[in-house]
Amino acid sequence: MNSRAEVLPDEVILQILARLPVKSLFRAKTVCKLWYILISDNYFINLYNQLACKNPMVLVEISDSSESKCSLLCIDNLMGVSEFSLDFLQGRVRVRASCNGLLCCSSIADKDVYYVCNPMTRQFRMLPRSRERPMSRFYPDAEATLVGLGCNSSIRKFNVVLAGYHRTFGHRSDGTFMCLVFDSDTGKWRKFVSFQDEDFTHMNRNQVVFVNGALHWLTSSCSYILALDLDCDVWRKILLPDEVSCGAGCRVFLLESDGCLSVIQISETWMKIWAMKEYESEKWDVVDNVSLRCIRGMMPGIFPISQSGECVFLATHKQVLVYHRRSRLWKEMYSVKDSSALPLWFSAHAFRSTILPCN
Repeated sequence: MNSRAEVLPDEVILQILARLPVKSLFRAKTVCKLWYILISDNYFINLYNQLACKNPMVLVEISDSSESKCSLLCIDNLMGVSEFSLDFLQGRVRVRASCNGLLCCSSIADKDVYYVCNPMTRQFRMLPRSRERPMSRFYPDAEATLVGLGCNSSIRKFNVVLAGYHRTFGHRSDGTFMCLVFDSDTGKWRKFVSFQDEDFTHMNRNQVVFVNGALHWLTSSCSYILALDLDCDVWRKILLPDEVSCGAGCRVFLLESDGCLSVIQISETWMKIWAMKEYESEKWDVVDNVSLRCIRGMMPGIFPISQSGECVFLATHKQVLVYHRRSRLWKEMYSVKDSSALPLWFSAHAFRSTILPCN
């Protein structure tokens, strides 16, 4: 190439690069000075993260007591299955929450140590220890605290929430519900005490959704959603669609879909999906009704993990499936061969590949 006129326009190059996997993208930065400048620019970072939102993935944590490090599988509808690890963190960790490409992990050896990392770029930040006393255990979570991660990709900020009933050392809970919120901008924890509500003890650890600057949990009674506004540290209740019922063979799950809060109800033969496209007015719309007859043999052990307007990822005891909403076709993406493995839905998290920094 003898002149710049023979080179593709920068905008075309940006659109091509923005569709590469993160590992390939970092290799592309070494090709030439122009590509390095384009990929490092804030405009490209925002473009890449916006496109990543349209390609949901599933992250599965592989538990193996013989391994000193945690292994992860990334299941991508476009790229297939890839394996990587969190060996860049100190010691063994457990994934506690996932949001917009970042993970919040807790140390297995030291329960007070938490990390926020981007497993694709291998960047991480160890959070400062909190001076607060331990919190009581949540059901059904085996960990000592409920953990939430909220990541605002547009301003590149994240919050980690630790919540539970306060207890003094060696004693039961004193009935005070406490929240600790870490702010990545200030690098500090803040604390606030909230009202006591039995439903707090039943919030599902894997079903936390970050939408509109708030973290959302579905309560065990399936009567409402509890939302924590991270800007003003206020809890509020959000009602579910009137048609949603938990019981009589139905199970309810809380997910995110294209930036909206979404509820999925699964019965023996149908999967019904709602989305809250008007968040302030709390208006729910039915967006899909999917027959489950062709996978009926996998019921009732099937759990939706991640979704977009294009597809829905679901995990069973041994498999990860994807349902393509336009073609209405099912595809098996991954299957566990080891009979001793934990159920995949137990360690599966919604995920997306981004280049968000976490330091």
